[in-house]
Amino acid sequence: MRAGLLLRVLLPWLLLACGAAAQTGPRCIAPAKPGGGFDLTCQALGRLLHASGQLAQPLPTVYQPGGIGALAFKSSVTRRPDDGGALVAFSSGSLLNLAQGRFGPYDERSVRWLAGMGMDYGVIAVRQDAPYRTLPALVEALRAQPARVVFGAGGSIGSQDWMKAALLARAAGVGHKAMRFVAFEGGGEALAALVGDHVQVVPGDAAEVARQIDQGAPIRILAVLAPDRLPGRWARTPTAREQGLDIEWPILRGVYLGPGVSEQDFRHWAGMLERAMAHPAAAQELERFGLQPVALTGAALDAAVRSQMDAYRRLARDFGVMR
Repeated sequence: MRAGLLLRVLLPWLLLACGAAAQTGPRCIAPAKPGGGFDLTCQALGRLLHASGQLAQPLPTVYQPGGIGALAFKSSVTRRPDDGGALVAFSSGSLLNLAQGRFGPYDERSVRWLAGMGMDYGVIAVRQDAPYRTLPALVEALRAQPARVVFGAGGSIGSQDWMKAALLARAAGVGHKAMRFVAFEGGGEALAALVGDHVQVVPGDAAEVARQIDQGAPIRILAVLAPDRLPGRWARTPTAREQGLDIEWPILRGVYLGPGVSEQDFRHWAGMLERAMAHPAAAQELERFGLQPVALTGAALDAAVRSQMDAYRRLARDFGVMR
């Protein structure tokens, strides 16, 4: 029993060590510890390329936690700018951090955006035995006693999970500075804290929460932050809008390359991903990871990144979290 417990404690760190050793060859870099949204993105990418016949084996994942994506982003720009084998996972949360200046002197023009392959959405998650069974019930509890509702999420103040919590607090008439928030390095850690009853609410992402539920975590979803109900497993889960709160949080998931990657390498990967996303198996593979299919490359992806960056800069100024 002790050996099993020790293995569970050490496994994430062993994975990190193994990933750190695999620094050459095609790979997907997850800018966080195992178990969160970046990890999910890399796994989905590997399965997508493999199932569509673009690669004989799924891409290995290398974990590079630090600053919720900041370390991996800086490394792509300064340490491996021309590494054509290093595909780095990003999400809309990465763009939000960029918009606030959390990645140092870098902005959306500092890397080459390769592909957006799936759309995720924010969710409001609580423990299965939580007293809040609907989103309005949680809002009422937050309004009545804001100090008793502790939010836990991947990222610090200003992160996308913090933004979801701040929007929920605003809907309850509670200032975002008054809400209680505990920051974790990634969504996996935040959900573990929720299961352990160390926090009461996780404003997380549908795909990573679904994976935790599938692994037996006692979690209930109060709302999906999508414009309409999602298909499949979420078809019976109401949106926030259905419950009277106009809160949406779409999350684009994809990969980028360093700024010095050759045009040949860039076109090679872009072509592989375009073929993979057009393959009949793509929708099924993305659904396996809880993602809605989205195929964005080239100018369309650059436009989507610019649009989200503009919206996030406005939101960051609104909440006073610009750097």
